[in-house]
Amino acid sequence: MVIGKRLLALRERAGASRESAARLLDVTPLTIRRMENSEVTFKLPYVRLLLGLYGVDSAEADQFVELVKAANKPGWWHRYRDAVPGWFGAYVSLEDEASLIRAYEPHYVPGLLQTEEYARGVLGAGMPRNAEVLERRVALRVKRQQLLTKADAPMLWILMEEAVLSRPVGDTGVMDGQLDRLIEATTLPNVTLQLLPFSIGPHLGAFGPFHLFRFDVVELPDIVYTENLTGAVYLDRRPDSSAYLEVLDNLSARARSVRESRDELRRIRADYS
Repeated sequence: MVIGKRLLALRERAGASRESAARLLDVTPLTIRRMENSEVTFKLPYVRLLLGLYGVDSAEADQFVELVKAANKPGWWHRYRDAVPGWFGAYVSLEDEASLIRAYEPHYVPGLLQTEEYARGVLGAGMPRNAEVLERRVALRVKRQQLLTKADAPMLWILMEEAVLSRPVGDTGVMDGQLDRLIEATTLPNVTLQLLPFSIGPHLGAFGPFHLFRFDVVELPDIVYTENLTGAVYLDRRPDSSAYLEVLDNLSARARSVRESRDELRRIRADYS
């Protein structure tokens, strides 16, 4: 996405049209538009020709080419592609690069905070009985959680319905472990967890879970991810992301405070014991 937006900015700075760029590459203007919209992978020969047309000096061009090479490399999660839907790879990519992740979760503990046993119970619900695929999905989810403790870890801000904790996953031991994990997560400096009590009643977020990603890269807008039974939607238009951000801000003001949420987790954990 960054490369596409930078190619667009360089073309406009040079005063070049999509038609002239297309003639240089012997492609259609539609191909140039798709490159600028990040809808295709980037071929290095094409990129080098475009940089020359746009008057980019050699030092800047070399840096740009290295960025393209990095973008074309498969992510670490690529080796799990046989076990997860194709549309989920983009989610892991966004999660891996975000500086801030905000989420609303009405059904389950968010994946980044799940224990392995809880994740196995959630991921195994309703899926075909294929133990190997299930274990690879669980392994990917556990691997993703390393994100929270790396040197440049993102800020994670979760709004979770208390109803989630009333839906048992597995036996009492699984829920005990999951509650312990949530309590532990509240002590991490980059994690904010707020519970939404039943008492707040109906609200705009109740239609389903969603995540909002924010990045430290100026070219990237906020991106919202929503999921359904057979696929996912990624929203990057400002009116869309702003609507979801407004819901998050509204719910965070109505939710239990961080301290109150931690106390409630401890109370629920004592009840499970």
